[in-house]
Amino acid sequence: MKKSFFKFLNKINKAILPKMSNKDPNKLTKFQKGILAYRYFVLINSLD
Repeated sequence: MKKSFFKFLNKINKAILPKMSNKDPNKLTKFQKGILAYRYFVLINSLD
């Protein structure tokens, strides 16, 4: 159940949240770093 929940969240993240793969992580604001960390957390948990 946990894995399917994170897969669902990952699909929502792909559709709604902005992509930051082309940006330098050192130049991101704290809010953008938080979004990046959240997307990473959801992605890792959906792959387990």
